[in-house]
Amino acid sequence: MTLKNKKILVTGGAGFIGSTLVKRLLEEGATVRVVDNLWRGSLENLKPLESVGFDVSRDFHLADLTNYSNCLELIRGFDLVYHLADVVAGVNFVFSHEPFIFRQNVLINTNVLSACVANKIPNYVYPGTACSFPKKLQMSEGIVALREDQTYPAEPESSYGWGKLMGEYEAELAQKSGQLNVGLLRFHNVYGPGSLFDSKRSQVIPSLIRKAVLFPREDFIVWGSPDQYRDFVYVDDIVSALILVAKKGMNKGLIQISSGKATTLKELSEMIVKISKKPIKIKFDASKPSGDRGRVGIANRAKSILGWRPVTDIDLGLTKTYQWVNEQIKKQSR
Repeated sequence: MTLKNKKILVTGGAGFIGSTLVKRLLEEGATVRVVDNLWRGSLENLKPLESVGFDVSRDFHLADLTNYSNCLELIRGFDLVYHLADVVAGVNFVFSHEPFIFRQNVLINTNVLSACVANKIPNYVYPGTACSFPKKLQMSEGIVALREDQTYPAEPESSYGWGKLMGEYEAELAQKSGQLNVGLLRFHNVYGPGSLFDSKRSQVIPSLIRKAVLFPREDFIVWGSPDQYRDFVYVDDIVSALILVAKKGMNKGLIQISSGKATTLKELSEMIVKISKKPIKIKFDASKPSGDRGRVGIANRAKSILGWRPVTDIDLGLTKTYQWVNEQIKKQSR
């Protein structure tokens, strides 16, 4: 489908990924509305988009999507809904709030999808998470490359992975029963400018960059072991996949979005220290919550179906993210 002149809703659109997507959709010629509860999102992410046609007072709606009445009222009259809203944070928050995270995500996903069906929204895009892969595949010694068809039998490590997997399954059921067209993506670790970097809810890259920027006022302590690894994808590449799935990937099944490169925590930390140009001594704390040992994806379906491949390598992506976090911290201290 073409996106020009389409009416599109982005749930979670004031967040890190969502606001970047909104900008791209506006550039594609779409009319875009945003619903967000601002738990992780911020209007500061949307205000710069006024230069490309987004009017915060007109196009943004503050709403709690765990309330089905809100969903029924706000999700109507659109050609496409990108459902990015969810409850997620860093590994410490996830593992210390498991029941809350599961309930919130299942409820949000069910409400949004049910409202789409009730109000006859024809197209629905849902991004899941690599946290939904079985934990046994993410605890193996050595590097195990993950494929979409390895999801079942399901056994995610966290309630976040379970909740997001339920969202995938529910969307598949709706598509197979002919209720609407569905685009399903599964993201690996997303990073880039705009990501939360506060100490309580940030994920690994913005958290480590914050520590490097604040060093020596804050020690550079890495949670986990040096050989843990992740597959990091820059936010602009993620948004390209979101655009492409609406154009080429509807009703094509689950499509994994990954760089295909495993980066260990040791390698990641060393890259960030190098960018900082500071004499930082890296310390690892294996007693802290650390999550799965490792995961990396195979993006063959993304390449064959969407024509997608990552453009931004991790060195450039980390440099851009470091510069952004550094500038934000400077602003906060003024």
